[in-house]
Order: sequence, then C-alpha cells, then structure tokens
Amino acid sequence: MVSEQVVIDSPVSGKNIVFTGKMTDMTRNEMKKLARELGANVQSAVSRTTDFLVAGEKAGSKLAKAEKLGVEVLSESEWQHLLG
Repeated sequence: MVSEQVVIDSPVSGKNIVFTGKMTDMTRNEMKKLARELGANVQSAVSRTTDFLVAGEKAGSKLAKAEKLGVEVLSESEWQHLLG
C-alpha cells in the first residue's frame, strides 16, 4: 500500500521559523499561518534549531538571542522577498 504525502516545495519548507516584533503588512498570526501552509515549522522561542527569525519593529530579546546563536534574521520585507 502506497501512502500519499503532500510535498510542499517552498523556500521555507521544513525550516524552523520564529516571528517577533510589530509587523506592518500582515499580522504575526497571518504570517505564521502562511508559513505553516508553506511547510515551515513555526516556533514560539528562538533556539539552536531555529533557521530564521523574522523580526518586525521592537523585536527585543528574541532578536538578541537569535544574534547570539547565529540564527539568520530577516526583516518583514526580506521574508516577503524570500517567499517570492
């Protein structure tokens, strides 16, 4: 028996992503929903397993932790560019 598995081909498929700060074009919840639909794993906290931190205005402690851990930090516009 062959099981069907949906494979999502996107630049964020399988990536661990954290969103923080005030966003301007979409709400954080909308961005999280879109990321999940594109196959990303949305995390609530930055860790060594985080691939991207998408940082809006006033990102705060999550931004500092991401920089300390060497996590790639994207602005909202860089995130949108990554998604195409």
